[in-house]
Amino acid sequence: MSNPVVHIANLNLHYAATAVLCDLNWRVYSGEHWIIAGKSGSGKSSLAKAMVKLEKSSGEASFHFDPENSMPPLAYYVANWYQFANLEGDRNFYYQQRYNKQQQNDTLTVYADLLHFGQKHQLDFHDAEPILLALGFENCRQTQLIELSSGEHKKLQLVQALWLSPQLLILDEPYTGLDKRSRARLNTMLDEMANAGSTLILITNDRDIPSSINRFAQIENGQLNAVADFNDIKQDEERQRKPFPYFLQKAPVVDSDTMISLHNVSVRYGEKEVLKNISWKVKVGEKWLLQGPNGSGKSTLLSLLNGDHPQAYANDIALFGKKRGSGESIWDIKQKIGIISPELHWYFDKNATVWHAIASGFYDSIGWFLQVKYEEKKQIEQLLDFFDLLEDKDKLLHTLPLGKQRLALLARTIIKNPQLLILDEPCQGLDRSQTAHFNAVLDELSSYGKTLIYVGHYESQLPSCLDNRLVLEKGEVVILEYA
Repeated sequence: MSNPVVHIANLNLHYAATAVLCDLNWRVYSGEHWIIAGKSGSGKSSLAKAMVKLEKSSGEASFHFDPENSMPPLAYYVANWYQFANLEGDRNFYYQQRYNKQQQNDTLTVYADLLHFGQKHQLDFHDAEPILLALGFENCRQTQLIELSSGEHKKLQLVQALWLSPQLLILDEPYTGLDKRSRARLNTMLDEMANAGSTLILITNDRDIPSSINRFAQIENGQLNAVADFNDIKQDEERQRKPFPYFLQKAPVVDSDTMISLHNVSVRYGEKEVLKNISWKVKVGEKWLLQGPNGSGKSTLLSLLNGDHPQAYANDIALFGKKRGSGESIWDIKQKIGIISPELHWYFDKNATVWHAIASGFYDSIGWFLQVKYEEKKQIEQLLDFFDLLEDKDKLLHTLPLGKQRLALLARTIIKNPQLLILDEPCQGLDRSQTAHFNAVLDELSSYGKTLIYVGHYESQLPSCLDNRLVLEKGEVVILEYA
């Protein structure tokens, strides 16, 4: 038998005193294309990072590339998050910075970033053009990196990977933030790469995968175990339902019967019009699904609602019964809103413990908080117990498995029992069991008079409480459905 493309022997990886990978052995041969899936926190991403020396480990991890293959003899890893820097190489960004026009020019444009990538790997930019077109990313060339949504950041990562077309491609959560059309086109291009001689390794619990995938595995007790089929991969155990904390069983005190009122709202960056004449009303207790392809304007619309976007003052927008610019501060608005978004998750303070992260919801900060009151401490403890996070409360949020991070951020979102909940793709990266649990919590929470705006691409992954729908495309409303 020929040499394996991937040869891993006795690989060990520890985080502090916790063993993640224990004498793990794995071989991947030419023609094999793998999915690694399974339980949150089992070590899937750690394995991928250890393979490409991004995590310190012991043991052997080597690659054997085909000298007759015209593809670059490289193992290329695409991380879950896109780690970009400003022009000085600094990555210390803050959440609202992407809407601050005075600081947006601090990062490269998509085009400049791709040119830099192409020069580094000696690639012809003309070969990237059809990939940009296929992923619907061609109109983002002059967009600053800091302005991109999570789905657009993922597209930039994928354009680079597909353009490079290495002999071994490792994709960690490749579908994060992508709309349905982009996922289908990505799978087509990955199949083309596989047929051309590339070996694929995808880390995902998503079931909509390339047809070329022919091997499946999960990590259990630090070992990689192959299984016959995706359905044989174990998911996180179904959580036992607990009674909701009493303070969340009360309908929030509201200021107006209308939460949101937008009339002919438009947002423009120079010649680029991101939103065009948006009119929309959200009344107390309504549950809305907000949809649209990547780049349709969803993130910009939400930034107008949560007080982060400065162009809100130039538009006819009323929040909680008050017109923007009539004297209320951004903190007055944020006090009435609980929000989860991929961007908030990405920018969250890396020094925040789970307890601090939840407590920061009282003050609408990204991890930082003031001295909390006795009643607030009780609410934090109740939510820690409700979400089974008590044993994790003193751990750094970013060290937890993704599923637990999302639950902690949901706890942060609801800790003050806000008038309006805005949940922007809260189930990205979660498996079916985690998503079902998350959405069941939302369904029960919404029954207590909550008003909800939920962003999600896939109907099969949505909470059942949603009964109104707004769909954007190219910055315009194309569907507006009321219950």
